[in-house]
Amino acid sequence: MTSTTSRADHPAAPRLDVVDVLHGRPVPDPYRWLEDPADERTVAWSRAQHALFQERAATWPGQEAAERRIRELLSGGYVGVPIWRGDRRFVMRREGSAEHSVLTVVDPLPGGDPAERVLIDPMALDPTGLTTLDAWQPTTEGDLIAYQLSQGGTEESVLRVLDVATGEDVDGPIDRARYSPVAWLPGGRAFYYVRRLDPELVPDDERQYHRRVRLHRLGSDPADDVEIFGAGMDVRSYYGVRVSRNGRWLVVTAATGTAPRNDAWIADLGDPEAPDRDAVLAAPPLRPVAVGLDAKTDPFVARDGRLYITTDLDAPRGRLAVTSPEHPEPEHWRDLIPQDDEAVLEDFTVLDGAPLDTAPLLLASWTRHAVSEITAHALADGTPLDDDRWPVRLPGLGAVGGLVSRPEGGHEAWFSYTDHTTPPHVYRLDGITGEVTLWARPPGAVEVPDVVTRQVTYRSTDGTAVRMFVIARADAVDPAGAPTAPRPTVLYGYGGFNVSLTPGFSASILAWVEAGGVYAVANLRGGSEEGEAWHRAGMLGNKQNVFDDFLAAAERLIADGWTTPGQLAASGGSNGGLLVGAALTQRPDLFAAVVCSAPLLDMIRYEKFGLGATWNVEYGSAAVAREFEWLAAYSPYHHVREGADYPATLFTVFEGDSRVDPLHARKMCAALQHATSSDRPILIRAEGDVGHGARALSRSVALAADTMTFTAAWTGLPLADDA
Repeated sequence: MTSTTSRADHPAAPRLDVVDVLHGRPVPDPYRWLEDPADERTVAWSRAQHALFQERAATWPGQEAAERRIRELLSGGYVGVPIWRGDRRFVMRREGSAEHSVLTVVDPLPGGDPAERVLIDPMALDPTGLTTLDAWQPTTEGDLIAYQLSQGGTEESVLRVLDVATGEDVDGPIDRARYSPVAWLPGGRAFYYVRRLDPELVPDDERQYHRRVRLHRLGSDPADDVEIFGAGMDVRSYYGVRVSRNGRWLVVTAATGTAPRNDAWIADLGDPEAPDRDAVLAAPPLRPVAVGLDAKTDPFVARDGRLYITTDLDAPRGRLAVTSPEHPEPEHWRDLIPQDDEAVLEDFTVLDGAPLDTAPLLLASWTRHAVSEITAHALADGTPLDDDRWPVRLPGLGAVGGLVSRPEGGHEAWFSYTDHTTPPHVYRLDGITGEVTLWARPPGAVEVPDVVTRQVTYRSTDGTAVRMFVIARADAVDPAGAPTAPRPTVLYGYGGFNVSLTPGFSASILAWVEAGGVYAVANLRGGSEEGEAWHRAGMLGNKQNVFDDFLAAAERLIADGWTTPGQLAASGGSNGGLLVGAALTQRPDLFAAVVCSAPLLDMIRYEKFGLGATWNVEYGSAAVAREFEWLAAYSPYHHVREGADYPATLFTVFEGDSRVDPLHARKMCAALQHATSSDRPILIRAEGDVGHGARALSRSVALAADTMTFTAAWTGLPLADDA
């Protein structure tokens, strides 16, 4: 055992002689002790690392100015798409500098303007800002809302039911409801939801798994909720539940962890007035829609009584099929919207009823190379509509989200739109005229810098065409769109879990670009920018493709004159933290700085912590010899090389993170501090009482300012003086 590092200014970390032998191969793990946050050595090491970070951060110019500008860019606030229940609408909204968004309701008033009031305000519930609103779902009638809160970043939601008229809780709390959908039955007296088993009934290392679909009746003890599905399934399964508007049909879906496939079932719940209704609800007669298929399937029974199915079965870019709920099997499916060979089907909604009785519509949203489109189709047979009204004219080249219509039918739809310079705005689409009008803008005004965005196509190592967005200040490019000079540049990527990086408003990006930098977002394999085949080209044994795509993006930015290796930073979080961890160990010469947030880095032991076991369907398992070889080939922690000249590296971790354990960053930080021959720092910024997901605004601003000033300091971007 040694206790020295190659740099005296980095805290000492003992290197232990810990070696596992897996499938006949030795796997050293000298920092195994850093897995335990309660170990006195880990506590002392973490305290020293915090002091080092504070000391170094104090030397980075522009901290206060960066924080101020990021806050200004976020000061416009946020407004979400409306969720309608009759004339009552529910909207998420954040005012200016408020720490969290609040859930508001607008009630119709006879003879007057509708009145908006706040229903759920996380800050009113917890002034510390540590409580987040994770999810909410109104009843069919809109008189009750099931909502879920968690604290300290844990995402361990507790479910309650609120009376919309009084604002008072009328049911709950129900714990162990993390990631639980809620499917109300008409009348609002019961709902289906998902709850984990009592932890006393399962092994300690499986307490975060073992979900079950249950039926809850308002006013009853959750301990008495009837289990209707989940026994005998894989313990890592996630479930979805949905009830048709008329209450007749129940749909249940199940996926093993984050697998790119799921099973689906449907049950006829019968007549809501039938005398045996309670017995049917408690034991619904589920029959398969799609079971055992290597595809995603999302069934939905619409107002017209048809079963609509979005799926990538035989269509990796997605298609929309239709059938009867009485005949839900794939052999009965009929395509309404077939696969598009270049665009990915993202969502759809139905416009029917008066005044569209004779010509009901189907609206579909797509992404074409990560840029959104909305098309219109005849509901009966899916025929594309193409006249003066269609396709839908969007405000620009950006991203659409939340395509919704009224549950009871109508000719209106709403959606959000954002791009690299536009905060999310909400638009109303008229199904009769095709007109798109602004329905709601963020509460405050934001002055954004004059920037330009280019979408560049480049070739990866194996010749695959990959795209990336390059964002720069308007005066940083010539009339042809080429850079006028190399500049400090951030390259960001994710490349996993079928996640698409689409254009979107980012205060961090705009502040960086406004200061004179360049920001690039690469649409790597592993994401969904080009459909499920694109995802699978970057998962399991194909994971190296993702890293190759990212490194090729860096080389293209350098070759095109946007930047140089001495001015280039890599940035990514979560699975993107794995990405930049692999990039810095495989090609440290390409980057001056790396920001690695909430990362996965020890890919040999990742399954043992957090939600890691749900991700082996994406990465593979070290318990399987062939898959171990995939993981060992790139696991960043195991590829740190003694004496390598590593970039300045900042790990950011969150102590409440129940998805990706901070141990990954601790171990990697210690390994890099020991190995690097560079005089550039390896730092870790650990933050308590926050997790992997939502957080208070002030926490987001502080984190963004720290990462921006660190990156600027090590890529040479001059920031405005704090004064």
